[in-house]
Amino acid sequence: MHRPYWIPDNTAPNDFPPLEKALEHPDGLLAIGGDLNPNRILNAYRLGIFPWYSDDEPILWWSPSKRMILLPEHLKISRSLRKTIRKNKFSITLDQNFPAVIEACANTVRPDQNGTWITDDMKIAYNHLHKEGFAHSVEAWFEGNLVGGLYGIALGKVFFGESMFSIMTDASKVAFVHLVQQLQSWDYRLIDCQVETNHLISLGAVNIPRSQFRELLDNLCQLPEYKRAKWQFEYDEVIKNE
Repeated sequence: MHRPYWIPDNTAPNDFPPLEKALEHPDGLLAIGGDLNPNRILNAYRLGIFPWYSDDEPILWWSPSKRMILLPEHLKISRSLRKTIRKNKFSITLDQNFPAVIEACANTVRPDQNGTWITDDMKIAYNHLHKEGFAHSVEAWFEGNLVGGLYGIALGKVFFGESMFSIMTDASKVAFVHLVQQLQSWDYRLIDCQVETNHLISLGAVNIPRSQFRELLDNLCQLPEYKRAKWQFEYDEVIKNE
């Protein structure tokens, strides 16, 4: 088995090996090293790569052999979730407090993970991308308190989901539904969910091969994106999903 590519210091932000060089296991470790320069991060996403590492590790770049994606029109809303949405229990906003959302995602304890991959350097990098209009957050509020949300990167007609958190039942799911349906109204064609979880499967996400995912990115990341600015909702109600 070949070793992952080491990215030398001070290299160009597009210095990544071909995706086929990813190690032959489900997670697909592709490269090690480099930096979190915003241009490197954006180039990585365009190629189907994302950073994921811990504080005690060098930067690790991944391209899984199977990629979990959601086509916005295939969003599934369960009967119970639809009932929660209709109650208007949560107030959902866009880009109202990106730093708080990424901080909450970093602090969320996840049963299948030891610690967080959202390091301080990751927070700095993604907050910078937010200020540049590439990274966006969705917030779920209850009685004025932030109780759920998610964040990700928008390029072309693709939204690359990064992480979500919830401290109240269904808060992140309601936020996700609102985001997906707003993205659909803006003609976004693809939502990258990175790796498989039962939570995402329940919402309609499916796995596709790495090669197919890359082909989609080659087409969709070249299209004009909605806008490089602070997002806000532009539809009156959640699109019905009967």
